[in-house]
Amino acid sequence: MSDRSLLLVHAHPDDETINNGATMAKYVSEGVRVTLVTCTRGEEGEVLIPELADLASSKSDQLGKHREVELADAMAALGVKDFRFLGAPERKWRDSGMMGTEPNNRGDVFWQAGLDDAASYLVKIIREVKPQVLVTYDEFGGYGHPDHIQAHRVAMRAAELASDSNFGIGEPWEISKIYWNTMPRSVIQAGIDKMKEIGSDFFGAESADDLPFAKPDELVTTLIDGTEFIDAKMKAMAAHPTQIELDGPFFALSNNLGNEVWGHEYYTLVKGDKSKKLDSSGREADLFA
Repeated sequence: MSDRSLLLVHAHPDDETINNGATMAKYVSEGVRVTLVTCTRGEEGEVLIPELADLASSKSDQLGKHREVELADAMAALGVKDFRFLGAPERKWRDSGMMGTEPNNRGDVFWQAGLDDAASYLVKIIREVKPQVLVTYDEFGGYGHPDHIQAHRVAMRAAELASDSNFGIGEPWEISKIYWNTMPRSVIQAGIDKMKEIGSDFFGAESADDLPFAKPDELVTTLIDGTEFIDAKMKAMAAHPTQIELDGPFFALSNNLGNEVWGHEYYTLVKGDKSKKLDSSGREADLFA
C-alpha cells in the first residue's frame, strides 16, 4: 500500500457510492488508503422495497440498522475496507430528514450537533489516517439536505482543527488538498434530455438550471475518469436497494450515458495547488497530483 491517503466525508449510506464510487474503487486499485466516514445511518430515508416498508422511521424505525448492512456490502463491492460512522462507538447522530421536516428538531439528529463536538471525532480520524486529500460536499450540501450541509461544515472545521497543535490529542495533520463534489450542469442537462427520450421525468425538471445540485461547468477543476470501475460502482449502487430502484430510471440512465454519468466523477478544488498536469479542458485528472 502506498503512503497516499484519501478521506471522504458523507451524510448517509449511498451518498458515497453515487458521488464517488468510481473514484474510491480507482484509488483502492492503486493501493491508496481510502477511508469513508459516514455521519448518520440514514434512518429517515425512504424504503423502496415494499417487503421492507416496516423498517421506516414511521414504523419499526429499523432502517438505520439495515442501511449499515447495505453500506458494508457497497464497500465490499468497491474494495474499501476502512469505513466508519462518525463518533462510533461513543456517539451516534441520527438522520435529520429533509429540510423543514419535523425530524430536524430532534435533539439527537446530526443537524443539531455542536460543530466542534462533531468535528472533534473527525479530527481523531484525520490524525490517525493522515489524508493528503479530503472529499466532501459544498456549502449547500449539494442539494440542500441538512445532513449534507452539516457534513460539509463538520468536515471543513475538522480539517482546520486537525492542523491546530492546541486542539485535542495526537499529532497535528495538515490536509494538502480539499475537494467538493460537483455535478456540472452540462452533464445533468444531458441526463435530462436522455431521460425524456425514454419517457422518464426522473429529474423532475425541464432544465438543469432548475436543479440546485447542477453547478456551472466552470466550477469543475477536476475530472476523475473511473470508466474502468463502472461495474464496481454499479454493484455498489445495487447494494443500496432500499434507496435506489434497481430497475428504475437511475439505472436506466446508465444505459444511455454510462461513462459520463457513472464513470466520470467531478470535483472542485477548494484548498491546495492545482496540478500542473491538466487535460484538454484544463482540468486535473488526479486528486493527488
